[in-house]
This record gives sequence, C-alpha cells and structure tokens, in this order.
Amino acid sequence: MKRIMCFGDSNTWGAIPNQQERYDTSIRWTRLLAKMLGDEYEIIEEAQNGRTTVFTDVIEERMAGIDYFVPCLDSQSPLDLIILMLGTNDLKTRFDVNAWSIADGLRRYDNALKTTRNAGKFPKMLLMAPIRIHPGYKNDPLFHDLWGEDGVERSKGFADAYREAAALYGWDFLNAADYAEASEKDGIHMEPEGHLSLAKAVAEKVKEIL
Repeated sequence: MKRIMCFGDSNTWGAIPNQQERYDTSIRWTRLLAKMLGDEYEIIEEAQNGRTTVFTDVIEERMAGIDYFVPCLDSQSPLDLIILMLGTNDLKTRFDVNAWSIADGLRRYDNALKTTRNAGKFPKMLLMAPIRIHPGYKNDPLFHDLWGEDGVERSKGFADAYREAAALYGWDFLNAADYAEASEKDGIHMEPEGHLSLAKAVAEKVKEIL
C-alpha cells in the first residue's frame, strides 16, 4: 500500500466557505482522492486552519507548518508521497511577504525531507501552488483586514514561484488554480465542485508520480 500525506491548511482540511464548519468525507478533495485511487493507497489528512509555511503567527500562534511537519515525518512514516499545499495564510498582511518570499522558505521542507528518518525511505514531494484568492474576500470585514487590498494580485504569484521552487528541489508540481478557484462567498475557500475538480487532477498526478 502506498502511503500519501496531504499536508495543508483550511483548503486541505475542507473548510466550508463563509462558515466555521468542515465539508464531510463525500466532498473534501482528500477523501475524494482516496476513493479515486482505491485500496492500494492510504491517504493521511494533516491539515490545520490558518497554517502557514514557516512563519510563526504571533496572534494565533502554533501555525508554522514546518514546526509540525518534522514530527509528522516520524509519526506518519513510512511515507511514499507528501502533497504540500500551503501559502494562502502567509499572504496575510501581518507577515508582509510575497509569493516568492514564501517559496524561498520551502527550502526548510527540503532540508527536513533530507534529514528526517522515514523508515529508511525518502518520500517524494508534490508541491501544489494554492488556488488564487477571489475578490469576494473583501466582502468579509475580517478577511479584508487579514489579506488587505491587494490579496488577489499577490496570490497570482504562487504558480511561478512554486513551480521554480519545485524544480530547484526536484519535487513534482501542480498548480491548484488550474483546476479550482476560491468561492466568491469568502474569497478563500473552495466550493464542492472545486474539491471534486482538484481531486481528479491530483489523482492523475499521483498515478504519474507513483
């Protein structure tokens, strides 16, 4: 059985747009992926709302994904593939970084893969550029404050920045924005059709990789 860990934020967790709830297993792209791949694959969901790549959130705390990623490599080993999709939360104005700066921080994930034991195996990495932010986020006072006036434009940089990072580290790459988009309801999270479309694309990519 091939073991795959999906490491991400609220769009991997399955947050419902403009709600404080989670899609059930019939909708989340991670669970759809499991069904599409079948019994020869085990999908492990490791997602957290608000998670960043490497930046410590001084307000919400404990959100730097890299801090949890390292022990995950041990606790979930052996892993054959890791699907990493983070970055949207890093664009919050409190961090004052762009997509290229965020991608630069991904080198810490590469270092972790090279230095952490994984039952004698070296898992492959599929880096996914996050979906772009939708202008609808400005209709939510909290989200507008969190991502500022130019959140949409800044999120467009993920595809190129992450593609370059994947090439640098020898990872596989997929641009989630080619298959899904954020809901106009909150501008950040996906509707069910986005989860389905993304699951189909990831399933094909996983079969190609493994």
